[in-house]
Amino acid sequence: MTAPIGLTEETRSLRPSRMAAREAASEIAVGVPFVVAAVVLLVASSAGVDLGDAALFVLLMAVMGRLKFETGAGSLVPTQLAFVPMLFVLPPAVAPAIVAVGFVVGSLPDVARRRQHPHWLVSAPGDAMFAVGPALVFVLFDVQAPALADWPIYALALVAQFGGDLASSIAREWIGRGVAPRLQLGVLREVWLVDLLLSPIGLLAALASGVEHYAYLLVLPLGALLSVFARERRERIATAIELSAAYRGTALLLGDVLSEDDEYTGTHSQGVVLFALAIADELRLDDEQRRLVEFGALLHDIGKMATPKEILNKPGPLDDDEWETMRRHTIDGQRMLDQVGGTLHDVGAVVRSSHERYDGGGYPDGLKGEEIALAARIVAVADAYSAMTTRRSYREPLAPTDAAHELRASARTQFDPAVVDAALVVLGRDLDVAFALTGGETAA
Repeated sequence: MTAPIGLTEETRSLRPSRMAAREAASEIAVGVPFVVAAVVLLVASSAGVDLGDAALFVLLMAVMGRLKFETGAGSLVPTQLAFVPMLFVLPPAVAPAIVAVGFVVGSLPDVARRRQHPHWLVSAPGDAMFAVGPALVFVLFDVQAPALADWPIYALALVAQFGGDLASSIAREWIGRGVAPRLQLGVLREVWLVDLLLSPIGLLAALASGVEHYAYLLVLPLGALLSVFARERRERIATAIELSAAYRGTALLLGDVLSEDDEYTGTHSQGVVLFALAIADELRLDDEQRRLVEFGALLHDIGKMATPKEILNKPGPLDDDEWETMRRHTIDGQRMLDQVGGTLHDVGAVVRSSHERYDGGGYPDGLKGEEIALAARIVAVADAYSAMTTRRSYREPLAPTDAAHELRASARTQFDPAVVDAALVVLGRDLDVAFALTGGETAA
């Protein structure tokens, strides 16, 4: 089970805060159907419930729900270790309600320590939606004691669990944060794999409970072991987040230094960032590629800090020697960023390739086609359009329509045609981007 909300950094920052109206709406949209289903199951059930077992499973779910393995898009929790034996030890119809109460109890320590705002307690029904499908399957097939011969029923229950997980995740993320439904499948694949691998262990606990009633409590030592791994993972992710913030801060600092060194180059780079990110979004790049585009666009001209100012600001055409010196700025930029290392080492490769041509006629390495990193191909298009539509001391800017025509005319020669198509879509749709790229100028 998971609650994917984008980056882990964003996940951590949201929980201590009040739930936004849109997020509350998403929880209501998922929580109300859960409550209805749970109540119907409870009313339809005629089996008695051992209150001692019910209380123990509430505590088990609370413990397992706190053992969160953070991922880039939320967290994984080993609830299968408690949920699977619960379906056999308790009447299956009460399982969804027990799961939801367990999640509430598990959140109370964080609420007491102000790590989680009380508003987020209403997310427990949505988190427990995965339990409805398996409970319904067990009720319909009148599953009693665990038996390996009933594995087709158990497989159907697991499929029903995955379906409930998918439906609740899509509804919550689409309503609450506008995340496209297709993105949930990538996140949930990892969740489903963990649930699939833990389910046989939960079934073993159920089988053992048929011999010794409270044997399901033996999953606790495994939970404790998993908690050690979870803590180590949280620490590694925390370190990665700090490093990411440091690299981002370094990139922004270098961008500011570039702006101070040459006003036009700095302003131009900001415009390239805006356009390049819009193109990246149109191409639906993932977060890692998008970050390369952002930093590559911001720092694509960082090497010009090593270019003599008399060449950089020359009002007329450059001679051959001056062009040779100017072309070195991509190599100089990579060298500067390689000295920083880490993420900026990868950005340096984008900077080096930002003046390659799709047909292989660019510099400094003569790369062509997909030999050029996608981020560099995006930066090249954004850089060219920004350069064409901004005023320089030696020429007037092109009109946006003329610059767009130049991009299309240069597709398959200078530029990646797919990137050009995305750029033209952005320009046709987003007038704010086009206006910002021209620096607020209009050209005849």
